[in-house]
Amino acid sequence: MKTIIKTSLILFMGICLFSCDDDVTHEYTINEPVYMSTTDFKNAVKSESARSMEETGKIYFYGDYIMVNEKFQGIHIINNSDPSNPVIENFISIPGNIDMAIKDNMLYADSYTDLVVIDISNMNQVTESKRFDDVFFYSLPPTNNNYRYGNVDPEKGIVIGWEVKRTSEKYQEPRYYPMYDYMTNSAAEASSKADGSNIGKAGSMARFMIQGNTLYTLKSSYALNIYDISDNNEAIHSGNLQLGWGIETVFAHNDHLFFGANRGMYIYDISNPFAPEYVSEYSHFMSCDPVVVDDDYAFITLRAGNWCGQNTSQLDVVDITDLSTPSLLKSYAMENPYGLGIDGDLLFVCDGTAGLKIYDKSAPLSIAANHISTFTDVTPYDVIPLGNVLVVISPEGLLQYDYSDINNIQLLSSIRIESEE
Repeated sequence: MKTIIKTSLILFMGICLFSCDDDVTHEYTINEPVYMSTTDFKNAVKSESARSMEETGKIYFYGDYIMVNEKFQGIHIINNSDPSNPVIENFISIPGNIDMAIKDNMLYADSYTDLVVIDISNMNQVTESKRFDDVFFYSLPPTNNNYRYGNVDPEKGIVIGWEVKRTSEKYQEPRYYPMYDYMTNSAAEASSKADGSNIGKAGSMARFMIQGNTLYTLKSSYALNIYDISDNNEAIHSGNLQLGWGIETVFAHNDHLFFGANRGMYIYDISNPFAPEYVSEYSHFMSCDPVVVDDDYAFITLRAGNWCGQNTSQLDVVDITDLSTPSLLKSYAMENPYGLGIDGDLLFVCDGTAGLKIYDKSAPLSIAANHISTFTDVTPYDVIPLGNVLVVISPEGLLQYDYSDINNIQLLSSIRIESEE
């Protein structure tokens, strides 16, 4: 018996010698950080020749142009003076870019941790006008695999990507950084083409929004940065607002901001644009949710699955005739909803893998019964209605539809992403 115990003890100690040490040396596959030096990062904003779209992100409309974000790389500039023949004219390189907003030819864009102000008076030769350092949380770009992340060394610069490699070393848990999730973003409501103003129009998934002379940017999932942009040449950081947790999108209507959050919708009064005041909130189950608003109703898509929360996806119609007490009017089942848009009595819903769905929303209690059309050949992410022309962004590319005859909606044009063979 003693011999058995002694043998077992020796065996256990041997196993621990190789496996109980947290820093044991072994070989594994890793995502090794790819860096851009801090100096190069601070000087990376520039005009480049047109390039093909590879991975689409947010969309923005300004004048005769459509801006399409190339995730974490920059913005495609598309001349859309003829929606039936859009032309990619050039590209603005902005490392780490996801969101954008434009007023008076000044482009406001995130660049990893920084907010950059870019003069786009000459679309062919843009210039950086100002930079606000470290106003956004440092988030790492995503990967397309489940391998471990290598240790990030901030002294080497900004992480702009990953290289998959095999390594043999003492494994230590790397320092935690949040991974950027580009699928959580909302909308500004002004259209420079539709109403003659000098402010652009975003899709419903944006986190940047301009209202009047104020720029609002979601710094994180719980904080808002506020900028005075009344002087084109001197944007000024004018304050911050602490919101609830899980804020994803922002929409402006009249003198109010409507924040879409993963647990509800928050309403703030911006009569004083630099000091938003809480008005009320509408709560729902845990989900991902952009929101758009007209005078009487808020339309919210709730997407379930993955990290979004529950197993139910739906469209909520919320009565906001009294902003102090928003109340659910009715819910409609959806499959995989993302962005949405409204134009008069029309409601456009990006139902992901279920396609682009169009409804007559004039009777909010009968929206499902007033279904107009569904396009299943696209997996839409977000939309911008532009007075009879619907701009749609999707993993397939940029598509535009003519809906002047709602009973005969026609595809006007498309700029497709070429699939890799």
